[in-house]
Amino acid sequence: MATNRQVVLRSRPDGNPVPDNFAMAEADIPVPGEGEMLIRNLYISMEPAIRGWLDDNDANYFAPLAIGEKIRSPMVGRVVQSNNPGFAVGDIVFALLAWEDYSIASDATIVLQKLPVAADMPLSYYVGPLGGSGLTGYIGLHEVGRMKVGDTVVMSAAMGAVGHIAAQVAKLRGCRVVGILGSAEKARLAMEEYGYDAVVNYRDTDDLVGAIRAACPEGADIFYDNVGGATLDAMLVCMKDFGRIVSCGMIAGYNQSDTPPPVYNLWQMVARQLEMKGFLLPAFADKIPEALAAIEGWIREGKIKVLENRRVGLAEAPALFCDLMSGRTIGKTVLEIDLVDEAA
Repeated sequence: MATNRQVVLRSRPDGNPVPDNFAMAEADIPVPGEGEMLIRNLYISMEPAIRGWLDDNDANYFAPLAIGEKIRSPMVGRVVQSNNPGFAVGDIVFALLAWEDYSIASDATIVLQKLPVAADMPLSYYVGPLGGSGLTGYIGLHEVGRMKVGDTVVMSAAMGAVGHIAAQVAKLRGCRVVGILGSAEKARLAMEEYGYDAVVNYRDTDDLVGAIRAACPEGADIFYDNVGGATLDAMLVCMKDFGRIVSCGMIAGYNQSDTPPPVYNLWQMVARQLEMKGFLLPAFADKIPEALAAIEGWIREGKIKVLENRRVGLAEAPALFCDLMSGRTIGKTVLEIDLVDEAA
């Protein structure tokens, strides 16, 4: 009889997570009850936000995981059994599910939606450019940053899952785009293949403010912040008056939630009359169809290039997540769950 492989939290990380913080477990494949369905999970979206759920505190938008509890992620999967009239066997769905082969879902499952899958798009794209990463970039720029032609947009984590898509969206909208990133290889890719006008390698300078000012001497209209910490602090003195800061993530502090990196330059919010707004994608659910159609069209036309960092095998999930949180990954980090015995 087939079993349901799972990845659970073995211990809480102290700083950067390591593979030993996780463990593999097995259980019976669950049986869907009334109104439920059985999902065969296919692609796990590796997200920095997961790191916050591994700590024993409530300073997050989801409750922390208990020791022994299954790790959760945004996921794309296929319905293999259904007792829910809204979903049929074979439907492809997106939801917040566990790192396991099979999950039970219902109308109460967080962010559950049936995906309008295009035949010419890889399914993995629906956890990346056509999923949370790409949609977050598009909506953050348009709805929170109020992007317009001619704006200078600075993107931190410039070659990450959100950054490399959002930068291309900004270029397509007629903006000048500057990337902040952390390696020579990321800098090369950004400039040679992903359309950045300038980049700053924060690991290669002792004067981050000076490097940013050299890359955008007139200042930034929009700072799309995936990092927080010292990068946000530097950008606060590199913004134009009335600039907009789109606060998407704070990965600089995710591995040290008890002692997050300080930000000293908040006075610039007043001095430069800046706006800074955090956002979560579900708050803009009505904008998702527009964003999805636009990004899908640009990919199809070759105007947006997708960079995936994909690994295969559920047992590889802990190591891949640890690579993500160490800054070693480029592009969208996604795990393809290897197929084992099928339940249906």
